[in-house]
Amino acid sequence: MPTTLRVIRLFFLLLALLGGWLISYAIPEWDEYRWLGVFIGGALGALVILIDILLKGFSLRGLSALTFGLFVGWLCAFLIGSSPLFDVPFEDWDESTFILTQNLYLVRLVLYIVLMYLGAVIALRGRDEFNLVIPYVRFVPHNVDVPLALVDTSALIDGRLAGICKSGFMGYGLIIPRFVIDELQAIADARDPGRKARGRKGLEVLNRLRAMKEIDLRINDSSVENRGSVDAKLVYLAQSMKAKLLTTDYNLAKVAEFHNVQWLNLNSLAKALNPQPVVGDSLEVHLAKPGKDPGQAVGYLPDGSMVVVADARNAIGTTVPVEIESIIPSAGGKMVFARRAPDNPPAKSGQSF
Repeated sequence: MPTTLRVIRLFFLLLALLGGWLISYAIPEWDEYRWLGVFIGGALGALVILIDILLKGFSLRGLSALTFGLFVGWLCAFLIGSSPLFDVPFEDWDESTFILTQNLYLVRLVLYIVLMYLGAVIALRGRDEFNLVIPYVRFVPHNVDVPLALVDTSALIDGRLAGICKSGFMGYGLIIPRFVIDELQAIADARDPGRKARGRKGLEVLNRLRAMKEIDLRINDSSVENRGSVDAKLVYLAQSMKAKLLTTDYNLAKVAEFHNVQWLNLNSLAKALNPQPVVGDSLEVHLAKPGKDPGQAVGYLPDGSMVVVADARNAIGTTVPVEIESIIPSAGGKMVFARRAPDNPPAKSGQSF
């Protein structure tokens, strides 16, 4: 892209130089000042290119906000200038009326300049709110009725989101702000190996999501200025877009709740998907340590529930089939009491499923 811009700027400068020479050639009186015309044309072209360079970073989003602000300022000035306040009595036209007309014209001119300036400045300061109406959506039409979920950095690093989307159970339009992608990039570029691995994992998950055609993925370019941290930007953006916050960060979730922003917890979803054992079920459990009573061995279910197996201490370190006898609720969840299933096959090493 920079190379293309250089070629375009060079071509524009050559056109400006040629334009200055052609104007001097077309006007006989300027025939002696052709080089001066070429210089003036080149200077004007260079000035335009300089303005282009100074406007670096001024996006289409900012241009749309600026245009809207100028239009609102012009409309306000037009309505005020057309009001009876600026009517001039033409019945007695004299010198004082002529002076009054000139003064009113100057007042109208100042009014247009001031109001259009204020409209442009206000629109640029609030361009994030203005552009939230039409966020950047990969130029693909989307159903406006679909619920939205704002994805934060922790949900991308977690990695489970890609699998959930691939399964087809994600019923939300996923919105990933540009500043979240920038934060992932910063984490991936960190010197600490742990942070670098987390950042690269998040970027890999993001690329997997972008490759999925079955999900509604949107990249939002709102910068949300005057917001300190990424968490504050996420909460503000979720409020503005009336979206839910998809995160695994418990502290961010509590801040979102304080601001009346609903949040989606991947950990709660994973816990809800764990099978609920009932009395009489048969399953395989990896026995990790001895229990309190003689002969007992302790294992754990995928959701962290403790399974106490009678007469299984000699099988610690292996995975054995068991049959649930009772389930007792506890402060940490539930405790499952089981016994080794009859006619069980030889114990094998492995993890509980």
